[in-house]
Amino acid sequence: MRLSRGLVPRGLATAAASALLITGGLTGCSPLGGGSGGSGGSGGSGGSGADAAAGGAPGYDRNAEPVTKATFDSPAAPGGKVDIAIMNLKVRGRLATLNTEFTPRLPSGPDSTTPYRLNGRQGLDVSLIDPVNLKRYVVVKDSRGRELATDDVTTHIRNNERGHVHFTFAAPPEDVKALDVQIGAWPAFRDIPVER
Repeated sequence: MRLSRGLVPRGLATAAASALLITGGLTGCSPLGGGSGGSGGSGGSGGSGADAAAGGAPGYDRNAEPVTKATFDSPAAPGGKVDIAIMNLKVRGRLATLNTEFTPRLPSGPDSTTPYRLNGRQGLDVSLIDPVNLKRYVVVKDSRGRELATDDVTTHIRNNERGHVHFTFAAPPEDVKALDVQIGAWPAFRDIPVER
């Protein structure tokens, strides 16, 4: 096989990515009474602003209708709001990806902001909650300790425009058909269907 310009064969790149996910990412489930597993406000580094704008997460369709959405107050600016849409919760293999869209509605301030700022300069600490089996799923981390999620501190979203933000978790068991989603300090989204 001939390689040019430093390209890696597709099969090798896929195998390497799969190995990274499997070796480091399957520690994201804890009982409700367990530790938070959150980022402690530091945010993850699994994604970038370019990733959020491009909508490159598996199972994400920018033109799809959201499963649910809500508007919440945001301390990012006086009178600020944020629209959060749950686009889907899709299982692929042993991982589940939560795709969301954040739309800042800030009457004053900069042209763009981050999910971290929208949540009052606190990490989003997103989790999936299984109220039937009493489990809480936290964002999984890779072998270097980085969350497999959009970085909520460095990802910028333009005011009044949608920004894709995704999070990856250990997949719930087959019999789990819906989960609650907790994002930041805002009220939880209830009964989000698990797509398989």
